[in-house]
Amino acid sequence: MVMGLSVVFVCIVCCLFSGLFMMLSEKRGLDREKCSPYECGFEPIGSARSPFSIRFFLVAVLFVVFDVEVVLLMPFAYMFFYGKSVLGILSSSGFLLILFVGLYHEYREGSLEWVG
Repeated sequence: MVMGLSVVFVCIVCCLFSGLFMMLSEKRGLDREKCSPYECGFEPIGSARSPFSIRFFLVAVLFVVFDVEVVLLMPFAYMFFYGKSVLGILSSSGFLLILFVGLYHEYREGSLEWVG
């Protein structure tokens, strides 16, 4: 009974603080300097939108994808040392096959070449 009341009390206090912080962080008015793209004291020269290299974006996306795949491979290493089940080995082999097919496709497409 006491534990339930403390949880309710904590929830009420959190809601009150959230509402208070939302009211205090509200924007009061728009200022020309605050709306400009640079607030360093200098007038902006040129456009705030600079051209972005699509190659850099593709390499960054590939890095994120392969980084997530490495995280997904960690349980397989644990399974090889302790589990050694046939279903686990087949599923990890299938996952690795899909990874290598994707890597081959990216290589053949030319996405892995920086200059081209």
